[in-house]
Amino acid sequence: MDPVRYRILGTTQALRPDGTAVPVGGARLRALLTVLALRPGRTVPVGVLVEEVWAGEPPADATGALQALVGRLRRALGAHAVASAEG
Repeated sequence: MDPVRYRILGTTQALRPDGTAVPVGGARLRALLTVLALRPGRTVPVGVLVEEVWAGEPPADATGALQALVGRLRRALGAHAVASAEG
């Protein structure tokens, strides 16, 4: 599978190898993509993701909300684009 490119200056975007934009709708989803794109190839702890995506004001079920966002991001970019790790 060809890699997806990311643009995070200005409006966050994901681009397919042919240059077409991948729809990444919603501010929180774009925030998650930005947090992950800034740390390529590294595991990002849940606490860091929650803090960055919700800017210090997480929802009551932050872990569940984060899981839902990760699922949406995988559907948008492809399952291969976002990996999970234990803990």
